[in-house]
Amino acid sequence: MHIRMLKEGEQPPWKLLLLADPSKDLVSRYLDKGMCYVTESENGGTIGVILLVPVSKHTIEIMNLAVDESHQGKGLGTLLLKHGIQTAAEYGYETIEIGTGNSSINQLALYQKVGFRITGIDQGFFIRNYEQPIFENGIQCRDMIRLSMPLSG
Repeated sequence: MHIRMLKEGEQPPWKLLLLADPSKDLVSRYLDKGMCYVTESENGGTIGVILLVPVSKHTIEIMNLAVDESHQGKGLGTLLLKHGIQTAAEYGYETIEIGTGNSSINQLALYQKVGFRITGIDQGFFIRNYEQPIFENGIQCRDMIRLSMPLSG
């Protein structure tokens, strides 16, 4: 599977970006601030995306990570996540962070499997920032679970 950086002027994979974050307004705010990588299927269709955004000199955050629903469960999310971690380390960042909803059970498991640790909870984040309620796994998404991983030492 080939992962490549989105080319300058190339249309971002909105369908995938909105799968991870349903607010086009919020995605638009951070999309141009980061490095967007995509992976394509054999027929050239974009099937995965990861977006890394620097938050300080030493820290970068995975702001968006999504895999096309028809390709989920095949290890592509793990591959993209590991690519993001490796890329952040190559750019010299000391810490990588990610946030997800309290209802995102599969994502929480994946992030912890690759080495992220829970570092905080932003209570009410999804209530404050999204007009429509979000439900996953029969649970209302209310709080942002923050995770991080050291990249050095």
